[in-house]
This record gives sequence, structure tokens and C-alpha cells, in this order.
Amino acid sequence: QVHVVESGGGSVQAGGSLRLSCEVSGYTSSILHMAWFRQAPGKEREGVAVIVSDGTPIYADSVEGRFTISRDGSKNVLRMDSLQPKDTAVYYCAAGWRVTSEYMWDVQEAWPFWGEGTQVTVSS
Repeated sequence: QVHVVESGGGSVQAGGSLRLSCEVSGYTSSILHMAWFRQAPGKEREGVAVIVSDGTPIYADSVEGRFTISRDGSKNVLRMDSLQPKDTAVYYCAAGWRVTSEYMWDVQEAWPFWGEGTQVTVSS
């Protein structure tokens, strides 16, 4: 079974930075694609960033230019800069075998493995 564990959540003031880490372990973990999603209270889970198995990063429009994702094998780091209160959410790391331009932001279609989430709070 594939296991996903996130770490690095916390509180920061607007304009600040935070780093989130994710480690994927288990069967074929080193070749899995990885992603970050986030969910704010009362809202649907939304995509943040994807990093393909070869290291290619893809970002949601909402974080383009502010967040950076990188990976080393089955581990990845999401660097979040210029954080705003709207970024406050529980952040989840996900892993999967397939990624396409049409479904990479679809929670159920593309990402079968999930961590339990880490809270990020950005204050004004």
C-alpha cells in the first residue's frame, strides 16, 4: 500500500513564507506523480501544484508565481511565498500514477493516495 505523509504546516503573517514537505512510501513510490491540494472550511478541495515523476512542475493559476514545488525521488517540497489570508486551508499531499492536462486537478480521477493534511494559517 502507498502511504503519504505531510509536514511543515503552521501559522504565518500575510506576506510570509512557509515550506511543506511530503514523503510517499510503499509500492512503486519513486515513480509516482505527486501533488498538493488544499481545502478551506466550507469549500471544495482544490488543486495547488503538481509535480510529475520526471520533476516537471505544474501550478494552479491561484498560486502561480508564488509557490514552487520540487522533488527528490519520492519526496517533495512545496515552497509557499507571499502568502495571503486566502491561502489559509488544510493542505493535502497526494500521489498517483497518471496525470493529464484534463484530469490533474480532479481529486478522484487522478489521485488515489492521500495524506491526512497539514494546517496552514495566514493572518492579516
